[in-house]
Amino acid sequence: MADSPAEIKKAQKLYLLIGLTLFFFTVITVAVATVEALDFGGRGFDHVDAIIGLLIATFKASLVMLIFMHLNHEKKLVYFLYAMAIVFGICLMGLTGWAFEDPIEYGQGTTSDKTGFYDPTNTPED
Repeated sequence: MADSPAEIKKAQKLYLLIGLTLFFFTVITVAVATVEALDFGGRGFDHVDAIIGLLIATFKASLVMLIFMHLNHEKKLVYFLYAMAIVFGICLMGLTGWAFEDPIEYGQGTTSDKTGFYDPTNTPED
């Protein structure tokens, strides 16, 4: 922790810089999601935009944890657990992206309104 006035000013500058960085990346995230010129995938919001947004959110969360939660001064075990949480988060993002690519066919008497719920009364029309 900062004890002298010089250390306090240095910490304040760091916190201001991190706050401005978080604001900047929030603007970038919103721009990727809404501005068509920054549309990296197909038209509209798609999984590429979601992946970019999640990567930016992961970077921002890392900044908050390392600086504001003071995890940058922790022991190696904490870094290992942090790395495992990141790997787990990346795996969840990958599973989410993989689920978007699942070619589920609706109709044929299996679902009623494309919700994915089975409806035994729904029969195919001839």
